[in-house]
Amino acid sequence: MKLPPLLVYTVLRLLAFAVPLGILWLFPVFREYWWLAALFAALIGMSISLLFLRAPLSQASREIYAKRTRARDTTDEDAEDTVSGE
Repeated sequence: MKLPPLLVYTVLRLLAFAVPLGILWLFPVFREYWWLAALFAALIGMSISLLFLRAPLSQASREIYAKRTRARDTTDEDAEDTVSGE
């Protein structure tokens, strides 16, 4: 069973944030300043995403584009059939 690319990308992005956040919470200073740990984890996750998640992002983008194109094409054909009276 193949997972949808958008689901794969979303899970990897969440992991790119959650893993650094968990590691940062191991340090005592970040337990007190949880908001600072969340900020650093977001920056680290964004960096990881930009560096390592290009392929999953491309696959997810292609899938979204293909679905939108198919939906638009189907809608246009149906509209043309309605106008022509078929």
